[in-house]
Order: sequence, then C-alpha cells, then structure tokens
Amino acid sequence: MTHQPHHIHLLGIGGTGMGALATLLVEAGYRVTGTDVELYPPMSDQLAALNIKTFTGYAPENLAERPDLVVVGNVITKTNPEVQEVLRLGVPYVSMPQALADFFLTKRSSLVVAGTHGKTTTATLLAWLLSAAEEDPGFLIGGVPKNFGKSAAIGKGPFFVVEGDEYDTAFFDKGPKFLHYQPQAAILTSVEFDHADIYHSLDEIKAAFRRFIALIPPDGLLIACGDDRNVKALAREVPCRTIFYGANTGNDYVPQHVLTGPEGTSFDLSTSSGTVRFQSPLFGDHNLANVTACLALLCESGISPTKLRDGLLRFQGVKRRQEIVGESKSVTIVDDFAHHPTAIKKTIAAMRSRFPGRRLWAIFEPRSHTSRRNIFQKDFVDALKGADRVVIAGVYKSELIPEAEQLDPQKIADTLFLMGPDAHYIPDTPSILEYVIRNIDHGDVVLIMSNGGFDDIHHKLLEKLAHRRIVDDMSKIRPSRVPKPRS
Repeated sequence: MTHQPHHIHLLGIGGTGMGALATLLVEAGYRVTGTDVELYPPMSDQLAALNIKTFTGYAPENLAERPDLVVVGNVITKTNPEVQEVLRLGVPYVSMPQALADFFLTKRSSLVVAGTHGKTTTATLLAWLLSAAEEDPGFLIGGVPKNFGKSAAIGKGPFFVVEGDEYDTAFFDKGPKFLHYQPQAAILTSVEFDHADIYHSLDEIKAAFRRFIALIPPDGLLIACGDDRNVKALAREVPCRTIFYGANTGNDYVPQHVLTGPEGTSFDLSTSSGTVRFQSPLFGDHNLANVTACLALLCESGISPTKLRDGLLRFQGVKRRQEIVGESKSVTIVDDFAHHPTAIKKTIAAMRSRFPGRRLWAIFEPRSHTSRRNIFQKDFVDALKGADRVVIAGVYKSELIPEAEQLDPQKIADTLFLMGPDAHYIPDTPSILEYVIRNIDHGDVVLIMSNGGFDDIHHKLLEKLAHRRIVDDMSKIRPSRVPKPRS
C-alpha cells in the first residue's frame, strides 16, 4: 500500500475468520464490502448488523466501486472472477492473517489459541475472562461469542486474543494462518490429523504446529495440554516457559473434585493464590480442559483468580457450540459445529452429562474436507455409538470427492445398527426431517452436528415440532419406524 486505505473489499466475507476481520475493520472506521457464494447465520446476521454491503456470487462488477485494498480469503482461488479483476485493475491485495497482523496485532500482546479441537470455545472464554477482569482485550474468533454478540473487537487493553487456525492462508501463501499471529503467549489444546485437503499426514500437521510454537519468544509462555501426547512432545521443544494442564496428575494445572450438575461443572484448581473452587456453565471433559487452559494462562499472567471465578460464572458460550437453539413439545434441539470424530465423541459425551436419562439423537452431516473422505470411516462409528439414535446425512457435495476416497455413510449406519444404536443413513434434509418428526418422543434431545448451515435443519425441525399434533402423554404414542437395514 502506498496510502492509507479507506474502502476494503473482502473475498469470502461469509467465513468465520473473514467476517470477524470485517467487524474489526468497521470498528476501526473503514468502509467494508465483501462477496461470498452464500451467507448463513450467525455470520450473515453479524454482517447485516454492521450494515456491510455484501454480494452473493463472485463477479467483476462487484468491484465497480474500486476498493483501495482487497483481502483474499483462503477459499478463494487465483481463477476466481474477482481475483482476476483485482489483478487486472492492479488493486493491492493481502490475506486475512496478513491484514489482521498489519492492522491490529502490532504493539499488542498477542494471545493465540491453537489446536485441532476447542479453539473457538477456548479463545472465546479467554477473551471473556480478560474482559470480565477489566482488561478490555481485543479479539478475533471464528465464531460468535454470546457475551459479546460479535466475533471481534479492537479493545483498548494490552492483550489481543486470536483463534489460531492451522489451515492454509491464501492461494498466494500456502503456509498456516497462525504463522502470522506473533504469539507472545499461546494455548495448544490438541494435535490430531485433520484438513486432509492440504495435509497428507499427521507428521505434516505436527510440523505446522512445531513452526507455530517456535514463534513464541523466550520470554513468552506456552500453555499446553499435557494429556495429549502429540502436544506434550512438541511442547518439550520450545525455548519459552511451558505450563501443562489436563486431567492427569503430573500436569501443572489439574481440576480436582469435579462435580456435574444442572448448572454446569464445578471443580477445585490449585493456583499461586491457593486452591480456588470454580463453577463453569459448560459441560463435558473437553470443555473442562478448555476452561483449565484459560485459567492457567491468566493465573500465570498475574490476574486474580477471584476475578476469573466471577467471570467464568457469567460465561454464555458461543453460537453453534452445544447451543440450545430451541425447545418444543419437551424436545430439545442442540446445534454443534463438531465434524471431526474426536469432537463428535466428546460432544455426545457432554450431552449425556448435560441431559442425563434422556434419549439422545445424533444427526451428523459429513461436510468438512476431511469428514467427506473415508479417512475416518471407522472412527465415525466409534464417535457416534454413544447416541441412542443416529442419522447420517449425505456427503456434502460428494461429486467433488473422488469416488474411491468418499466416506460411506451407509456402511457407518449399518455397522452402528449392529452395535446397538438405531442408526440410519438418510441422504437428504427433507427425508431426515420426516423421519425424525415421525419418531421423536417426549423428552428427546436432538444433537445436530455440522460445520455448515445444514439446510437450516434446526429451525425447520422446531417448526415441524410446533405444528405436530400431539397428546399430553406422548409415551402412549408408538412412533412409526423406517425399515431397518439388513445385516
């Protein structure tokens, strides 16, 4: 750039990271526009609330009002019509991580949350606890925190919290996004194989995280999950101070005397100020670990555990992370972003803890680049077997995956059925809705998991439930059943 930009255009603005960046840019006073193939909640609602002009579908004419700078999302290819127009016009362009670093991370203490799982919830909680402690942090998160009502803010305090993604940066920069984030301190939650479209092995994943934690300066801090063997091995290589957390004894921060009740999870944690009893509104062992990671980082940074205890009580969570989207006729509908087998398994376990004694449905859409492939064919069986009823949707845009590499949802359903859960492969959303509405029963919990919009199945199901004729004693209704698959 040869001058300060005024109008900034974002390609792929509907993505969680890009939408968060748009929020920061508007807050900083820039005029922001953007394009995407489709926009869906919660990001579409957030962009609309900011009065950002958006275009659906990429076209050269979307740049008729020539921007001063274009930010290119990592889903955008060089052949994209708007990219070609940017190149023709000679408009300066950068990646999302570049823009974040250049505009907002300079002269701030960057706290980066990285890992295969738990990044969004952990980063959100970290930002909220800092805010509750009156530190006024900046933050950029790949989701919409309920406490803030938006996925990013500049803040005025010394800290800036970033959700650090290992996915590639842009078509012109194939390195991981988190290499741009200048961490002064970091949380590393987990390291597993994921993103099969850009990584070919677990070793490549490890190499990416190794490069990231090597960026932490010697006077910085790494908070690492000591229960994850890959994390533990990588953490031993960094020159900075390392603090381990987890359920296993031997970690520096270990939650003890853990109790789960209707209001969440309570536990004791030994800190430099003594043992403190915390109450978390979150459920599940994975969320207990996420909470412990945040408390470890902030206690090690000198923030009073009392302030953290009070802030934790008021944490409202993140949209699309174990979010109750509605209840109708004593049926609870839960939305979650889980798409990796490990995340699915832990989310189902958390729902068991949150809703003890209730029948649990797990409806899963294979939508991510990795879950659409047969890499985790067997792992999905293990992940889903904890539910009472399982519905697996069709592989999203299966035509884009070579047939030999495609996940086989029917095989997963058949295997699960023989193991006990009432499992079915139902390819399309209307048929799923019909099957669920015919077989739903009083007190059921329906957990819907997808990393995309899933045809807004959550609200469609709530609408159908509201209009369903029902008697007071639903236990007297014998639900009709879809024929079970043969073994």
